[in-house]
Amino acid sequence: MNSFLRILKPHWRALCAVVLLTASSAQAQPSWDALTDGSIVLFRHANAPGVGDPDNFRLNDCSTQRNLDALGRAQSRALGAQFRQRKIAVGQVLTSQWCRTRETAQLAFPGKPVDAAAFNSFFADRSSSEAQTAQALQTLTRWRGPGVLVVVTHQVNIAALTQISPSSAEGIVVRPRGEGLHVLGSVRPD
Repeated sequence: MNSFLRILKPHWRALCAVVLLTASSAQAQPSWDALTDGSIVLFRHANAPGVGDPDNFRLNDCSTQRNLDALGRAQSRALGAQFRQRKIAVGQVLTSQWCRTRETAQLAFPGKPVDAAAFNSFFADRSSSEAQTAQALQTLTRWRGPGVLVVVTHQVNIAALTQISPSSAEGIVVRPRGEGLHVLGSVRPD
């Protein structure tokens, strides 16, 4: 063990720096204050037990999908309440066509959600990920407000756009920068 530590010691600072950079790029710091006019928040749908979708999945049939449970519905309502309590102006709400994203958006922001296929999950079929992510990025980089653009989508989509894998009901706050996105922070229901 001592010989291992002697070998590691001269490289310790570099190793620590790599670990810190990796950790900071994999997570965003909590920041409701980042939600200002012209910013975007990419929410992963609220809690829906399981992973992926059942084999009999059909986009237009919620009974074939993984859906929100009671916790997910409570998280969704809490997100909307946080926006209202903090007086965050919502300019537009986009959602994937999956039932769990639609329900999250509708419970948080009643009457506002609009389907946007660019934010549909590609978890089961990664062959469309590159083209779909480019389409989503194009939509996002055009946003300037007024208000905040809220997008309710899936973990795989958010990770492709930001290299961050959010938890259920967690939002990654971004702002367009050039042809990409700058991560400003994250928000979660309280």
